[in-house]
Amino acid sequence: MQSAIVLGGGMIGVSAALHLQRRGWSVTLIDRREPGRETSYGNAGMIQAEAVRPYPMPRDFATLLKIATGRTNDVRYSLASLHRHVEPLLRYWWHSAPKRHREASEAWARLIAYATAEHDVLIREAHADNLIRRAGYRMLHRDPAAFELAIKAAEQNQRDFGVKFRVLNGSELAKAEPIVRDDLPGAIHWLEPWTVSDPGALVAAYADLFERLGGHILLGDAQTLQQTSSGWSVQTDDGPIDAANVVVTLGPWSPDLLQKFGYRIPLVRKRGYHMHYSGGVSLDLPLHDPARGYAMAPMARGIRITTGAELTGPDATATPVQLASAEASARELLDLGGRVEPEPWYGTRPCTPDMLPVLGPAPRHRGLWMNFGHGHQGLTLGPATGRLLAEMMSGETPSIDPAPYRPERF
Repeated sequence: MQSAIVLGGGMIGVSAALHLQRRGWSVTLIDRREPGRETSYGNAGMIQAEAVRPYPMPRDFATLLKIATGRTNDVRYSLASLHRHVEPLLRYWWHSAPKRHREASEAWARLIAYATAEHDVLIREAHADNLIRRAGYRMLHRDPAAFELAIKAAEQNQRDFGVKFRVLNGSELAKAEPIVRDDLPGAIHWLEPWTVSDPGALVAAYADLFERLGGHILLGDAQTLQQTSSGWSVQTDDGPIDAANVVVTLGPWSPDLLQKFGYRIPLVRKRGYHMHYSGGVSLDLPLHDPARGYAMAPMARGIRITTGAELTGPDATATPVQLASAEASARELLDLGGRVEPEPWYGTRPCTPDMLPVLGPAPRHRGLWMNFGHGHQGLTLGPATGRLLAEMMSGETPSIDPAPYRPERF
């Protein structure tokens, strides 16, 4: 029986472990915490079937000037930490050129096409359907000109990738969400995404399925990974664990581990914040407010507001300026109620400069595999990339061409 250690208990790691397990592998999942407690927990809870194009870096001077001068809420940066981000940001800017972004979108959309179908299998097997709603989400617009541009972009995605949506004018939006004020230009209702009432609980349900099917989950330190004569070894709270293969699914911490084996993989590390609110009204579906750089979604603990990207140091203290701005913007639309938690949650999204995940075998180490760098879409793409990785590791013909995601591109 083939054996593997999966390092990282988020959506990416748990999904990879399940797909290897269903192919007859003996799999041990190792993390420093229980599954689903890091980046997979802190998100807007959407499985985004409509997200067929990865987020490019703005290239027009006006938008970049707004970011540089702090006049936009979707991106914020710490000047003292900016030196950490310069190189990956320059690469990100280069890859965001129209031709290169089109190429990235083609590779990205091939993964997105599997997102809901692969989740559906695991949701049913994990008995997690109570966490899922299959009704899409809405992207509201405050400015008529921006709304028209968004409709044109949605129509282009429909032509290119078959994405389904519905345009709602202001009165239709107010009818769909009676709690939202009725003087907005309108919204785009993306029809195919699924929403999750508790993202951490969904990961935990998948992890429980993995254990029920015979998998092992242990607490341990990924930084103790060592290559041995027969494969790989990691220290856990239960002692050393050995396997012929190891999969690195540590999200933003993956490059730090891989650096000691000679791999230098750049990431744009985007910190995001969230907070829950209760005691006010209840949303029907999640709302994305792109003009103000946040999203809010109805979840088990109340309405969750999630922010855009903060570029800061990995150990920097929380500076939830974006969250405060998002909260103020949300209160313009509806009665949020009060904050549930005393302090906001925050975590880091691992974004590669070319906007594609790092997926496949390490070029110079037998049995070392990588699966990370999904940007804002780790929750969405975990089962899809888990399947592709397991196919590669098992010697099967991959469901899609894995070449665009190979680690050696760096």
